[in-house]
Amino acid sequence: MFEQMRFGMFVHWGPSSLLGSGEWVMNNRNIKVNDYRNLIHFFNPIAFDAKEYVALAKNAGMKYITFITRHHDGFSLWDTKQSDFNIMNTPYKKDVLKMLADECHKQGIKLFLYYSLLDWTRDDYPYETGRTGKKTGRTAKSDYNSYLQFMKSQLTELLTNYGKIEGIWFDGHWDQTNKEGEATTPSKIDWKYSEIYGLIHQLQPWCLIGNNHHINPIDGEDFQMFERDLPGENKAGYSFHSASTILPLETCQTINGSWGYDITDNKYKSYSKIIKLLVGASGRNANLLLNIGPMPNGQIQKQFVDTLGAVGKWLAKYGETVYSTQGNIIKPQDWGVVTFKDKVAYVHLLESAKSDVVELPGFNFKIKSVTGFDDNVKVKYTLDSKNSKLLLHTAKDKNQIDKIIKIQLK
Repeated sequence: MFEQMRFGMFVHWGPSSLLGSGEWVMNNRNIKVNDYRNLIHFFNPIAFDAKEYVALAKNAGMKYITFITRHHDGFSLWDTKQSDFNIMNTPYKKDVLKMLADECHKQGIKLFLYYSLLDWTRDDYPYETGRTGKKTGRTAKSDYNSYLQFMKSQLTELLTNYGKIEGIWFDGHWDQTNKEGEATTPSKIDWKYSEIYGLIHQLQPWCLIGNNHHINPIDGEDFQMFERDLPGENKAGYSFHSASTILPLETCQTINGSWGYDITDNKYKSYSKIIKLLVGASGRNANLLLNIGPMPNGQIQKQFVDTLGAVGKWLAKYGETVYSTQGNIIKPQDWGVVTFKDKVAYVHLLESAKSDVVELPGFNFKIKSVTGFDDNVKVKYTLDSKNSKLLLHTAKDKNQIDKIIKIQLK
């Protein structure tokens, strides 16, 4: 099940990486379509190694990969017959998605596919009402029926030619809405999601559907995502919607500041920060989808490799407190979160407490034992059943990333 995996790899990559300024460079620099399409002539990722990508994810403790098949710049990273702006018409001339899909299936990593709903290059996309891609030089009148058929044809390719696909990760709905946070955010076009979602479930019934639209879930969606925020938070300004109590949840985040390759972005998160994001997501009953933005030649930066390796070592020891757990049974606290699995509650002390007593409100369970996860030493506790409260007489050392207390329940 999706929520049991808890940790996945996001891969943002394509010809935009050649410009070294993130995946939004076409929009941000107002590059015209004809100029941007020239990138196809020198996008040649000779260092791309699907086996290396999948092995990196696996060694990091990740259970799935979400790969960008087509971003907002309209470039397709597979052998599509619906557009000539694709990987087969570059000097590389190889289907990177096919290689990655084969390797995922071989190594037992689940594969999700990111697909952009908006397009900064096609004339038939309704750019007139969109928020982005306004200065890429398009003048022809858009035709959504044509664009819808194009998307359905591409999705049919993706769900027919690449084996089992675990999910489709849509993005771009927000291009046709008002800015996030405004009182109402109705879409300016009818995306005809019933047709799109119906097609996906017809081709691969098990395939999950998620849509990064920054609003509450729409009928037909199978999981809900949050961009750059843990469910219940809104530090990035995208998450004004509430977390579903029915659908599985996922939060996506970057290792540095950008999604796609940015040559000047050196704001790398420490591996301890990543672990706290992962545990924080699990405690909120959500997965963490952590992004890498490979270089133009397909090579993955050393900083990403090193950080993921460190996270993998941590998960090798503490993974049982994250994988297949359930969160949000006890609400997140200032000091951290609690994850549950079977008859065990794992208390994750992520931040230093104000005292040597950690309070768990809403605790309505009978206790068999309370011990430190690392040393198995008993931890003193006070159970206030009348007020549904548990007090743990312990504290986190400031040098610890995550102090874990294991509560065995009756």
